Order: sequence, then structure tokens, then C-alpha cells
Amino acid sequence: MLIDLDPVDRITADAVGPPGQRVFYLQGRKADRVVSLLVEKQQVQLLAASVVEILSRLGKKTGEGPAEEAMGLEEPVTPEWRAGRLSIGYEEERDLILLEAEELLPEEEEEDESDEGEILEELGVELETTELPGPEGEPNGGSDDTGWSEDLEGLQELEELEELEELRELEEPSREPGRVRFWATREQMLSLARHGAAVCAQGRPLCRLCHNPIEPEGHQCPALNGHRTTGE
Repeated sequence: MLIDLDPVDRITADAVGPPGQRVFYLQGRKADRVVSLLVEKQQVQLLAASVVEILSRLGKKTGEGPAEEAMGLEEPVTPEWRAGRLSIGYEEERDLILLEAEELLPEEEEEDESDEGEILEELGVELETTELPGPEGEPNGGSDDTGWSEDLEGLQELEELEELEELRELEEPSREPGRVRFWATREQMLSLARHGAAVCAQGRPLCRLCHNPIEPEGHQCPALNGHRTTGE
């Protein structure tokens, strides 16, 4: 399913919850249609950096955009799904930046291939094809009964595997991931980048010794071998 907000009236990235337990969202609105997506903190950081890089490459004068106080999330925040792959690109004819988010499917989440997701400078999907290995040899068709029976056994195993795969497909039908396209002005995306970076910087302070987050109740620093707890 594709949701196309073209163009957005507003777009932002923000978080809710106390430090250490914050949940990050990417949210856009067109008219009365509000779309919220769950994202990771690292995705917001990478998105902010990518927006700044794209704007610097364009070399166009970009205004300030929406003010900081206008960048909060709109309630109620009801996420469509968790975002996996993020793509960002620029359409010169319309002078708009396109941010596309793709749903992280459960099986992809289990694989946990990337904690940060992907931020691409240009839109597009790279497909990788894998060729299935063919049989190592053809049946010789001669009088060697042993060789012929081995080929038949391999064929039987292949048929059983195909039947098993068909059963799996019936039991667990695959589906296409959802996608959301946010079309925004350079000014809107600059505000998103500025606000997103600021929100990410508001997290738990880091210990100056071990660089691990300091919890509100204190911090047991491994650099001190656990002998002393440092406060915030």
C-alpha cells in the first residue's frame, strides 16, 4: 500500500517519553490526512544529516522554514507501522524533496540486518538476483542402474522441497511492505533536519569516562570497575 502526501502541509520528526525511554516518530500531514511512522533515533540523525548534505549540494538559497515551536507532533500519534528503509531525493522541476519510507516487515526485523536503516541520496531500489544451482549432471541413460537411480532420488528430493515451499507459501503468504512518500519544500525539510537533530541531542547525557548513557537514577561506570556511581 502506497500513501502519497504530495505535497505535505507540514512534516516533522520528534520523540515522546522520558530520556532513555523515548519513542521517535516521523510525521507528515496533507489537509486532514496525518501519517505517523515509528523510526529509530539513528534514522532521525542520519535523515537530518542527509537533508543538510542535499541542500548544500543544491547550492540554492533556502529560507528558514517553519519555526521550532511549530515542529511538534500532532495528536493523536497513531503510527501506521515501523519504518525500515528510508530514501531521499530531489525533484528539480518541482523544486521538492521526496522522502520515502518503507515498512519494516516482521521477518526483516527478526533478521536485524541494520540497526540504523538506510538513507540514500537518490531514490531507487537495487535488486539482487540469485541463480539457483542446476543439476550437476544429466542422467546417463545407459546401463548403469546406480547412476540412474541416484538421479531419480535427487529428483524426488527436489519435488519434496518444492511441495514444502508451496505449503509454506500457503501458510505464510508474503506481502509487500507499505510505503509512504512525503513531498516537501526545501524549507520544510531544513526545519525537519534542524528539529530532528535537536531532539536527538536532548537524550540521556553521556558519561565522560565510558561514554555510556547516564540514567536518571545514576550510573555504574565500568571505567571505574563499578566502585562508584556517578549522577547525571
